[in-house]
Amino acid sequence: MDFKLSKEQRDIIRAAAEFAKGEFTERALEFDRSETFDLDLWRAACELGFVGTFISEDYGGAGLGFFEHCLITEEFWAVDPGIGQAVLSTTFGAELIQLFASEEQKHTVLPALVEGQAIIATAITEPEAGSDTSRAASTAVKDGEGWVLNGSKIFTTNGTLAQWVLVFALTDPDNDNRHARHSFFLVPAGSEGLEANKLTGKLGIRASDTAELAFNEVKLDADALVGSEGQGFNQLMAFFNRTRLHICAQAVGLTRAALEESVRHVKGRVQFGQPLAQFQATQFKIAEMATNMRAARNLYYEAAWLVDQGKVDHGLIAMAKWFSAQNAVRAADEALQMHGGYGYFDEYRVQRLYRDAKILEIYEGTKEVEKIIVAGTVLG
Repeated sequence: MDFKLSKEQRDIIRAAAEFAKGEFTERALEFDRSETFDLDLWRAACELGFVGTFISEDYGGAGLGFFEHCLITEEFWAVDPGIGQAVLSTTFGAELIQLFASEEQKHTVLPALVEGQAIIATAITEPEAGSDTSRAASTAVKDGEGWVLNGSKIFTTNGTLAQWVLVFALTDPDNDNRHARHSFFLVPAGSEGLEANKLTGKLGIRASDTAELAFNEVKLDADALVGSEGQGFNQLMAFFNRTRLHICAQAVGLTRAALEESVRHVKGRVQFGQPLAQFQATQFKIAEMATNMRAARNLYYEAAWLVDQGKVDHGLIAMAKWFSAQNAVRAADEALQMHGGYGYFDEYRVQRLYRDAKILEIYEGTKEVEKIIVAGTVLG
């Protein structure tokens, strides 16, 4: 068993770290306070090949794996989670398109995402349907050869920025199999009857756009359907088995940042006549953060590598997502605690990390959902 990264992978890490440190650091606080994002940073990341690395060369991508995408994600989040999310989430939905869409849909959407010409959003969550996605009530009803879409979505990443929206909608409400009632549709953002409103006041990752969407008699052509009718739930689960890996990498990146900020602070901060780093209580905190970070990284490395080998282990993915997210929240909490009163102000990076961390335990499967999945794989 060889745990060494290839030269190409090490080069990717180095390049991603250099880009993030050079482009994110000076503007992180600005974007956090304004809840905005400069799209020129996204375009620059696209030009350098950091966006959509998992997209096949057939559609303009680098043809690398989800593993390499995770490596980039970790480096971006280690510098600033808000900007890291804003830049790399611009392809959130490309995974599903590449897996299930028609060739025409793939050639229309994927090259534009890689080239920095378009952003995609994926609309799943509804006000009354969060973790229980099978209860999603937005409807797509057949209208001749096409469809008519009605309903609403909430907490949609890139909702006001996207050129395309992947929409999870109810197409067969009377089906006895609740996992065969929904389908995905690729909806142009400029469609008549589609309204997007930006949500503000988020706790963290404030640079990333989040919106609520309303669909009022949105007319779609027959070719808007992604894959087969009634397969939306299965497509969604396959999608999450890729995107949850991204969350793991985000969590490890944030944990790294919390650890780095903590080490810097405790070495320089003197209390009771000696640096905080000399106190055993502080050393225990640092040791636990470093150990848990390494464990979380090993979990997501294995899970991502298996996916790229065509072996999707949904139990391992859930385990990695839950553990890495929980660890990031704890690390951010400990980091702020070690900073004391200083950490309570947003001029200190650790305050943003503390706020950014919590979403990791919520989106793309809450920690409770992930534990249920893990238990199911163990108990059979």
